[in-house]
Amino acid sequence: MKIIFLGTAYPYRGGIASFNEMLARQMIRDGHSVEIITFTVQYPSFLFPGKTQYSTSPAPDDLIIERRLNSVGPWSWVATAREIKRRRPDMLFVRYWSPYLAPALGSVCRMVKASGIPVVALADNILPHERHFYDDVLTRYFVGSADRFVCMSRQVESEIRMFDKKTPVVFAPHPLYSNYGAPVDRTEACRRIGLDPSKRYALFFGLIRDYKGLDLLLHAWARLKASPAGDDKMLVVAGEFYADKAPYMELMESLGIGDSVILHDRFIPDDTVAAYFSASDMVVQPYKTATQSGVTQIAYHFGLPMVVTPVGGLPEIVPDDVAGYVVTPDGLDNAMQRCFDEENNRRLRGNIATERSKFSWERMAEAVIKGV
Repeated sequence: MKIIFLGTAYPYRGGIASFNEMLARQMIRDGHSVEIITFTVQYPSFLFPGKTQYSTSPAPDDLIIERRLNSVGPWSWVATAREIKRRRPDMLFVRYWSPYLAPALGSVCRMVKASGIPVVALADNILPHERHFYDDVLTRYFVGSADRFVCMSRQVESEIRMFDKKTPVVFAPHPLYSNYGAPVDRTEACRRIGLDPSKRYALFFGLIRDYKGLDLLLHAWARLKASPAGDDKMLVVAGEFYADKAPYMELMESLGIGDSVILHDRFIPDDTVAAYFSASDMVVQPYKTATQSGVTQIAYHFGLPMVVTPVGGLPEIVPDDVAGYVVTPDGLDNAMQRCFDEENNRRLRGNIATERSKFSWERMAEAVIKGV
């Protein structure tokens, strides 16, 4: 089958770009022909909250990636659709995660779909975590452009049904991120990122936005540190701030926990991810809203127990007391204490080794292609 991907990929960085590249490789292994069309402009610089959108890694030499689509240039939407139609793929696969991209992606998909080429959309989110007045209008426009959807949580499936009752939706769980390499010896991992191996670490990982609940975690961390179990425990916050940093720093100071929180507030490159997950006893995701999360799949890859809140699709992905704990914010400190318990931590890691078999790239590729 000849497949064209439409969505983010190198030179753009981040989990969705990595996901698209890994899925493309799986489809190539399955015998399909795959080309990726990505953006010339993804987000205008004045709209981008981080320091850079671009990867510093070498370009992948095993994938065909073409920069063609300008998210704010309607002329490029027409040109991109025309080029896709000229190539006559058996399927256009589009990756959707933000209403901001709905006009560009939706327009290309509608033009391609009108020519008889099937359009399959993988939706990370239908409704964004941080809402705006225009979200529903833009989302409805995009949802109407696909012949079929693939979603990675039941939460997203229910959101699709808010806008479209008829278009088929296939569920496939988020595969594991295996592009970060193998686990590293804990002492060596600590050395690489400047941590003391005699301490125990809880990890908050990824881009920092308000909906991810770092403030909830800081309050829970203060409760844990006030207990007898908190003596040798440290919290590592690793990720670039996409929200105002000042309120979090003020909260740490007011709670008196600054000396037990290690802040690596920068984008974490791929070749350093293994060290953070190998040095830690758990990863904590105290999200206020969620669909699914790529961070859980990194944790599964490294066999790391997870503490998550019961929002969106997180309880689907992290079975309680099996791969970690699903708790409300007031239970975060107790759940972290249980993960710090060495015997219990070994039990959870053993369970994770079994659970992770559910999250395969083969299954995702099959879900995307099914029915085309």
